[in-house]
Amino acid sequence: MKFGRSVACLAGALVSIALIPATALAQSTGYEPTGGSSASDGGAGGAGGDAGTPGKSAGRKGRGGTKATRRLEVTPYIEVDQIVTAELSPGDDVLTWTQLAAGVDASIAGRNNALAASVRYQKQIGWGKATNGDVISGVARGYTTIAPGLTLEAGALATQTSVDNDGAALSGGLVPAKSRTNIYSVYGGPSFKTRAGDIDLSADYRAGYTKVDQPNAYVATPGASATDIFDHSVTQVADAEAGVAPYVIAPVGLGVAGSFYQEDVSNLDQRVRDAQVRGLVTVPVSRTVQVVGALGYENVQVSSRDVLRDADGNPVIGRNGRYKTDKSQPRELAYDVSGLIWDVAVMWRPSPRTSLTAHFGRRYGGTAYGGTLAWAPNDRNSVNLVVYNNLSGFGGQLNRAIDQLPDDFEAVRDPVTGDLRGCVSSLDGGNCLSGTLGSVRSAVFRARGFAANWSHKIGRIDAGIGFGYDNRRFIARQDSVLAAADGVIDENWWVAAYLSGRLGREAGWSTSAYANWLSSNDSLTGDVSGYGVSASYYRMLARRLRGTVAVSLDGASRDGSFGEDYWTASALAGLRYSF
Repeated sequence: MKFGRSVACLAGALVSIALIPATALAQSTGYEPTGGSSASDGGAGGAGGDAGTPGKSAGRKGRGGTKATRRLEVTPYIEVDQIVTAELSPGDDVLTWTQLAAGVDASIAGRNNALAASVRYQKQIGWGKATNGDVISGVARGYTTIAPGLTLEAGALATQTSVDNDGAALSGGLVPAKSRTNIYSVYGGPSFKTRAGDIDLSADYRAGYTKVDQPNAYVATPGASATDIFDHSVTQVADAEAGVAPYVIAPVGLGVAGSFYQEDVSNLDQRVRDAQVRGLVTVPVSRTVQVVGALGYENVQVSSRDVLRDADGNPVIGRNGRYKTDKSQPRELAYDVSGLIWDVAVMWRPSPRTSLTAHFGRRYGGTAYGGTLAWAPNDRNSVNLVVYNNLSGFGGQLNRAIDQLPDDFEAVRDPVTGDLRGCVSSLDGGNCLSGTLGSVRSAVFRARGFAANWSHKIGRIDAGIGFGYDNRRFIARQDSVLAAADGVIDENWWVAAYLSGRLGREAGWSTSAYANWLSSNDSLTGDVSGYGVSASYYRMLARRLRGTVAVSLDGASRDGSFGEDYWTASALAGLRYSF
């Protein structure tokens, strides 16, 4: 029943976003001509972390009526598939499912509204030993203009994964219902920009909710500490800024800004809070280059409560498989840094097709850096890079990853399972989510890494590849039940690629591949790698009826002492009717 309620709630959220003009948060360069900086830049100019943090919408193509084209495409469909899966390792079971699916793909682009959404519900009916299951997956981004200068933005994600005993999350392949972990995230809020004489004013607010629906915390041996899996969190981000452009009252631009970020994690009442205020100076170096300096004050805290213990002093685990929080105990700090922060950023924008921002400074009591690159050499290719450095829980990091997605894309799905395949197909913005799902530990962490992608579209061929690296250093109180996680570093190298094309007007094909390499310095966990490839072919059998055949191969390999390798091969034959 709990799973059913989660499916129903997320289905409602995703479908609502798919049917009205709404959007998620924009990816701004973070350094506006007024000398401003948003919460998305992550240096002294942003409360929420680094590039990709929910922040301003000013830098994203399409806001405020900049898109020249108008498009409305909404395609609901129903589907029936027959699937067979053969376990190659460690066993040799062969399982069969009948899969019933209903979904909608939507795309809206106009002067005041934009939306990209792909939402799908599946009912899997097992034959023989195969188990039944329900799966909802989807991703949606969009915005609507309420009034001049005022937009409402929202976004959502639903996907499934398999979580290992050490908290490593791997996607791909048919996941049995009993071991399936469902991940949901939804967020949104208003953005406002206006002018008061020569002063540019802007403000943003975002609220988000992320849920990991995984039943149990893993305990290696009786009495030992559990691998506490993230449950849910609520994230809030707000920032405001006022500034004047260069040569208005001085040869340089001047601004002042304030930012606030808070994430409340349900596990042990963990809380990340980051508040800052800063002054900004923009120095125009040339027509295409400007330097922005920021100086301010920041206070960052990570706090939590302790676990509830029984009469013998053992941690109590609740019905949801997570540690129960002792609400009678006061909140105590695990991380507390405050003081002056500074940041120097260089922004280079030689043309509307190229934008590069790099910044370096001091945050979190030490060195901070980051940057973004957006390069579209022509209408058929796009290259994007983001380098990030932030502090959050799993929910906040997932919000950041969704935020990097454009509001004009086509979802890339596994042709057998129907689930999302790490990246989306688009020539606008960062396109991949693969680096975010590497670890679902409940503890708060400092994240550093990068994500890059290349997209290509010409004629009947669509292609793309994304790759990146994510390093998470976890933070927990030494006197708490999560003490073993303090200082643990999880690393995730990942790559995802797709290639598809059309064969005339009646047929087409697609391929995709992914790989994740997850490692940790935790002596109680092992390294794990996940791989997968898939291919499909479709042909129109009638005006709205399509037949599809597909195959896939998925696997996971682990250190010898931490579990066996697992490999499966699957095949599908199905029919889809589009309305």
